[in-house]
Amino acid sequence: MFKYKNITGFLALGLLLACSVPKDSVQSVVQPPENYRDIQSDSISAASVPWKSFFPDTELNVLIDRALVNNNDLKIALTNLEMAQLTLSQAKMGNIPTLDLSATAASARLSDNSINGMNTANAFGSHHIEDYNLTARLSWEADIWGKIKSQKAAALAGYLQSDEARKAVQTQIVSSVAKGYYNLLLLDTQLDIAKRNVQLNDSTLTMIKLQFESGQVTSLAVQQAEALKLNAQRLVPFFEQETAIQENALSILIGENPQAIKRLTSLGTLNVSKDLSAGLPSSLLSRRPDVKFQEYALSKANAEIGYARANMYPSLVITAQAGLNSFQASNWFNIPASLFGTVAGGLTQPLFRKKELRTQYELAKLGREKAVINFRQSVLKAVGEVSDALLKIDKLEEQETIASQRAATLKKATINSNLLFKNGLATYLEVITAQGNVLQSELELAALKKARLDAAVDLYRSAGGGWN
Repeated sequence: MFKYKNITGFLALGLLLACSVPKDSVQSVVQPPENYRDIQSDSISAASVPWKSFFPDTELNVLIDRALVNNNDLKIALTNLEMAQLTLSQAKMGNIPTLDLSATAASARLSDNSINGMNTANAFGSHHIEDYNLTARLSWEADIWGKIKSQKAAALAGYLQSDEARKAVQTQIVSSVAKGYYNLLLLDTQLDIAKRNVQLNDSTLTMIKLQFESGQVTSLAVQQAEALKLNAQRLVPFFEQETAIQENALSILIGENPQAIKRLTSLGTLNVSKDLSAGLPSSLLSRRPDVKFQEYALSKANAEIGYARANMYPSLVITAQAGLNSFQASNWFNIPASLFGTVAGGLTQPLFRKKELRTQYELAKLGREKAVINFRQSVLKAVGEVSDALLKIDKLEEQETIASQRAATLKKATINSNLLFKNGLATYLEVITAQGNVLQSELELAALKKARLDAAVDLYRSAGGGWN
């Protein structure tokens, strides 16, 4: 009676300790700010819009569709998700008993001079012993400390992690395809600007050559005009090269061999919405796949602590065996004479395992601390990326407005300088300088327009859009 009470008390104490595994909730781990830096947030987020609606360009949507079907990184993520699903299905079977079936047949020739041999010879009239056995063995472990429950929780968190990893890959693919496509549109615009400047410089060179032949300018003017034209000409093969390289990179991203990329629009026809909102910072906890990934990592770490702690307490295993046993093959399936059965229960308490179980438990606790840090860092990173994107959208719009005014002014200056040069009121240097400034201003304006489009894509991705 004394031993029984001790064991019962010990089990009750162990159960109490096992159930007291501390768990870190999302609210206790992170507290996102109420607003992004210097920006008043609202509850509406651009990330809630499906990517097919966020990107209005038809050709871009076709490319994204192809990428989501053929991209190899996404295929790997889907494979990982299938593996996690199998692991989860297996973990759900933890409470079901295991059943093994075995069949054995044995024959032994005993020594004539041994006790067993002489007894066998007297009993059966033979020195051979045959044994035929057909056994079904059932084993079940009682989940007293929540060990199996913790395994299920860890497997579920692992599956959800894999799903969030797939979403994160998809959002990155959507973002990368959009940026690659916008880069192609930028290169198209830059190539067109370079070709127009070649034509403009060619007409200027022709005019300066005529003035050189009439003795109005020196050969230096002709040489500088030729150099300006050659500079514009050099940009043409450069932009053609970059276009082909970008097409190759985009083709690989969508999982296809390098090829030309169809595009029916231009950079100038695309408009960046001025009403893009990131929503509240707290919404990142539910929208960002990488943040959710770290949240499930924390859940998994909590479950692993529960499993490691349960391993230090006694395990109760119940086994049962039943089958057919006979010394003669002819009587093997003689029922009920050959039937046998046993039932047993065992309680095993680990005592001395060289601190192995304690070490596993301490490692699990450290793993949880690491998961908490990673979760906090993922939220900080998410808030920072959204803040950066919002800042870029705001400031790039101002820069584009100024650059557009500058380009328009320089275009007028180029027209005026050509007219003044024809009438002898401006030098060739003024004409060349004006044309060079126009080329740079138009290239800068196109780059700023593309940067605004990229910032909108960054905001969409960083706010948690692209996986729906």
